[in-house]
Amino acid sequence: MSIEQAIIDNLRVLPLEKQQEVLDFVEFLKTKSRLKVARPSIKGLCAGLGVHITEEDIAQVRQEMWGDFPKEDF
Repeated sequence: MSIEQAIIDNLRVLPLEKQQEVLDFVEFLKTKSRLKVARPSIKGLCAGLGVHITEEDIAQVRQEMWGDFPKEDF
């Protein structure tokens, strides 16, 4: 017996309100699957912008952001 047939056989014995819950769950799974596939990467989104950030640029920004942050002695 295939998975599809097993699902159908089990679905038929459920009360109508439980069948609706199964349908709602299947639709949720379909939506969840589409959302995972449709996400482009940040690198891909920015590829055509001509922005080139170096390690030095990142280090400089980190220093500007966190340079005056108080450090605790442990």
